[in-house]
Amino acid sequence: MSDLRYLAAVLRTTLFLILAFFAGTFLAHLTHPVSDISSGEPLPVSADGSWGLSFQQEGKTPVGNATADDLAQYHAHYIGNTQEPVIYLTFDAGYENGNTPAILDALKKHQVSATFFLVGNYLNTSPELVKRMIAEGHTVGNHTFHHPDMSRISTKESFNEELQSLENLYEQVTGQEMSRFYRPPQGLYSESNLKMANELGYHTFFWSLAYVDWYEDKQPSREEAMQKLTSRIHPGAIVLLHSTSRTNAKILDDLLTRWEEMGYHFGTLQELTA
Repeated sequence: MSDLRYLAAVLRTTLFLILAFFAGTFLAHLTHPVSDISSGEPLPVSADGSWGLSFQQEGKTPVGNATADDLAQYHAHYIGNTQEPVIYLTFDAGYENGNTPAILDALKKHQVSATFFLVGNYLNTSPELVKRMIAEGHTVGNHTFHHPDMSRISTKESFNEELQSLENLYEQVTGQEMSRFYRPPQGLYSESNLKMANELGYHTFFWSLAYVDWYEDKQPSREEAMQKLTSRIHPGAIVLLHSTSRTNAKILDDLLTRWEEMGYHFGTLQELTA
């Protein structure tokens, strides 16, 4: 009898652990419903929201945590024409560490015009590279002056200050007005942010393809990068890469060639917004 009681206790404990595991998994999905675009790891959740994607099928448009129609009412975008094999290539540049020249060389070789979303630090430290971007037909977009969590900014005055400060510095460096293209730092946003950006005359750009390329001491391998960026490419993709990535600088020439071999051509954000 004691053996039976012992076995029953073991079974109850095992059942409890199994139920606890599945309950924890379920709650985790409720807390972090959107997965990181590259690894499936949960995205950090800000005060209001964090842009994220779920890839349902290889080569097809991923599902965002807002639809293209939801975003369109604020002149915000994460995808272009899903019926056309076009790629909109964008780079986020928070600072310069020596990889941008090789990226610009590859873009020039393939005659691809990209958009570089810059912050104040980049304009202050690398004005000649900014001028080269413009001279070679690229667009410079607004990634804010200080790269804060914009979803925590609640007033239009403070929101505008982040964008206007970068606009002013860009004009001082280049003598030109900045394009009204905005990308929220880290993809952190709120509906009120989208509304404020729209009222200031900006188009907001998220992305439909990216991967974890921003850690300087943990760069992806060439093979890993090529696999993710070719298997997940899709018609109308707005691609986000970081210009700080050594891997991106090394593979970009081959990556552009591979995308072209797959039948894709390259568009600009000006064309997308038109």
